[in-house]
Amino acid sequence: MNFLDDFNQMSTFGATPGGGVDRQAATAEDAQTRAWFTQWLQGNGFEVFTDEIGNIFGLYTFTPDAPYVLMGSHLDSQPLAGKYDGAYGVLSAAHAALRVVQNHQAAGTTPAYNVAVVDWFNEEGSRFKPSMMGSAVFTGVLPLEKALATTDRNGVTVAQALDLIGGRGEARRFPIAAYAEIHIEQGKILEELGKTIGVVEGTWCAYKYEILISGEQAHTGSTRMADRRDALLAAALFIVAVRELCDGFEVEQLHTSVAELDVLPNSPVAIAREVQLLADLRAPESSVLHVAFERLTEQIKAIEARTGCTVEIVGKSIWESGPFAGEAIALTERAAEATGHTHHRLVTLAGHDATNMKNIVPTVLVFVPSVDGLSHNEHEYTIDADLLAGLDVFSHIAGELAEGALDGVSG
Repeated sequence: MNFLDDFNQMSTFGATPGGGVDRQAATAEDAQTRAWFTQWLQGNGFEVFTDEIGNIFGLYTFTPDAPYVLMGSHLDSQPLAGKYDGAYGVLSAAHAALRVVQNHQAAGTTPAYNVAVVDWFNEEGSRFKPSMMGSAVFTGVLPLEKALATTDRNGVTVAQALDLIGGRGEARRFPIAAYAEIHIEQGKILEELGKTIGVVEGTWCAYKYEILISGEQAHTGSTRMADRRDALLAAALFIVAVRELCDGFEVEQLHTSVAELDVLPNSPVAIAREVQLLADLRAPESSVLHVAFERLTEQIKAIEARTGCTVEIVGKSIWESGPFAGEAIALTERAAEATGHTHHRLVTLAGHDATNMKNIVPTVLVFVPSVDGLSHNEHEYTIDADLLAGLDVFSHIAGELAEGALDGVSG
């Protein structure tokens, strides 16, 4: 089967004029992609089922009761996003698993482990927070009931959204021997170094805070300046404070952003009474984020005193940093060398479902280059040669994992 043809076909679902895709979790566009992927799996001999949080699994069983090597990523996207983020990893996992099956069929052999493919639900977290939701529920990090009750900005719950697309199944678990994921880098390191394969050796921490800023709605013209409690002004000061946190640390030791903003009443002649936003802080070590949060807390007090508004933290999600197993790192390097591709070790600053999975089973995470490091953008791009190189390396990894390459390695 031709990988690039499949990828191009998959990229038509939710396609945007700028060459990207827009298929947020449990939308009609996401449903179309999920349906196509399900048909692909079924057409290639995989048993397909959907679990209670909308994760799609495709299982190929050589030996009943034997564990599975699980591989995958996610098909959902950010709004007006690129077509490679997540989707490349899902399709690569499917093709790699199929290669394992076909190789053993041709040789008349049976691997030590079965193979399985997954599309994790709502990895992006753009419609429903937090991100990496499907794998978080699967690994026990996030309670199912809490995830299903989560609402989007229109008040639609995850449960309702999944039911509307027929995307919610029953709880089902199966033994997993190892997990592997391949992804575009979403950064510039591989491109700048001229390397083809990124060998991910660790993850950054990510602390995300849901913020509610409360002021008082009033007239934009007639209200005295001294009497105003402008929630949007407080939000503006908060956004600047979050960005300026980085100035207190070494360059690139802290990344911060405020990337979501909801304003009420959002009228041209009314002072804002409420702003909801999300502050995203990331660093290699949690100690950096603890210091940054302490400094932000002091800034919040100053903002409240200056504006007369209240600034509350109403929710948070925390992903701690951590290394991937040395044996998993070495496996990726051997696979790159065996297939004739250059490689380089790096850490991931972005979150991936592998971040959750590495805490329960031996996990491999592989990167391929991103042109200009651009991601979460319609113009996100990885050249075909790198897509295919990554598939070859990943297929080699899949074959090794199916023979127990990470047996005895803790998750």
